[in-house]
Amino acid sequence: MVRILVIGSGAREHAIVKALSQSKRAKKIYCLASNHNPGLINICEDIKIDNINDPDLVKNYAKKHEIDFAIIGPENPLFNGVADALWDIEVGTIGPKKNLAQIETSKSFTRNLLKEYKIPGCPKYKTFKDMDGVEEFLSLLGEDYVVKYDGLAGGKGVKVSGDHLHSHKEAILYCKELIAKGGPFVIERKLVGEEFSLMSFCDGQNLSHMPVVQDHKRAYENDTGPNTGGMGTYSDSDHKLPFLEDSHIKLAQKINEQTAKALNQKFGEGYKGILYGGFIATNAGVQLIEYNARFGDPEAMNVLSILDTDFIDICESIVAGNLNMLDIVFKNLATVCKYAVPDGYPDNPIKGEEVDISNVKNKDLMFYASVERKKEKLIQIGSRTIAIVGHGDSIWEAEQIAEKNISKVKGPLFHRKDIGTTELIQKKLNHMLSIK
Repeated sequence: MVRILVIGSGAREHAIVKALSQSKRAKKIYCLASNHNPGLINICEDIKIDNINDPDLVKNYAKKHEIDFAIIGPENPLFNGVADALWDIEVGTIGPKKNLAQIETSKSFTRNLLKEYKIPGCPKYKTFKDMDGVEEFLSLLGEDYVVKYDGLAGGKGVKVSGDHLHSHKEAILYCKELIAKGGPFVIERKLVGEEFSLMSFCDGQNLSHMPVVQDHKRAYENDTGPNTGGMGTYSDSDHKLPFLEDSHIKLAQKINEQTAKALNQKFGEGYKGILYGGFIATNAGVQLIEYNARFGDPEAMNVLSILDTDFIDICESIVAGNLNMLDIVFKNLATVCKYAVPDGYPDNPIKGEEVDISNVKNKDLMFYASVERKKEKLIQIGSRTIAIVGHGDSIWEAEQIAEKNISKVKGPLFHRKDIGTTELIQKKLNHMLSIK
């Protein structure tokens, strides 16, 4: 009997728990959560709502339930050293220790690591703790710059020229804002191209790469509106993407591999967990936008829903450091994931309203996020609400299924109808051709 702890309670964690539950192994799944996610309640042996960022609390819960290994879903527990606390009591953890998690929690750490170990894909950048040299560096970059808060900001610390900042004056004001909040920041060259996500299982030495996925951060159709946690994603049946060349994917894989090796050399211990590179294919090749130290959300729903290898076996191989002994297989299916989100999301989402999923016929590929069940009703609690994945032999087929099902989720919600459509993908292909 394997006893597993999952930390977190969004749609990503629902996808993780579903993948674990499909294992033929005898298991009990436990969850430390931030909300009463109905999908987790249906599968988990026990679900406890508490402070998932408190290392001692997590450690005590793991001891009480004699946990064999844990999976950390969100980034904040990693930043707070939850993985360190679990390893202290010999609970193997899918999710890096605090030092290694700096790959996500500190933008300057990541850029400096790439520079120090001569890893490709690093744009021109500079780190700042005050305004000394800011104007000069902005002048050097011209109109193509990005300002990034150097820490966790819930996806809201990055401002891009042309999108959020329309002059050097605005950029300087934002830099001053960050300094007033006590935060260092990074300024780097703006990258133009098509973004993609490559997540890799990592056992400290060996990596096994997952299918590449494209995420859509903008709230509204045609990639307009404010940035969000991600409105939807798609992947192709050959585990590539229509606008990418094989060389793009190979270079992204190489960057992940070299980064894992560099982390091992720097800290004298291996990165165990999910290494998630946010990349962009540009006219100068593949560049790294940022790293995340865990599964993406929504990307987890795409890749885990087509995983053919026993997920518990993968997790145990990561903990044991013998991932190279396991052949990890994904089904040759295209996937499209679409999120239904509350009206007003992301800036002013409504809360407390009912959501009706009774017309959704196939709930196997439906993932609960920011919802709770109250008096037999499904209630929104403020962020992305429900994700639905479609599978097919082509992206077009998968999109048709995802769209049909997400349209049946009723309530004060909206979703992006264009994610995974032939029209949107053609725009991506045209964009890549235009920058060559």
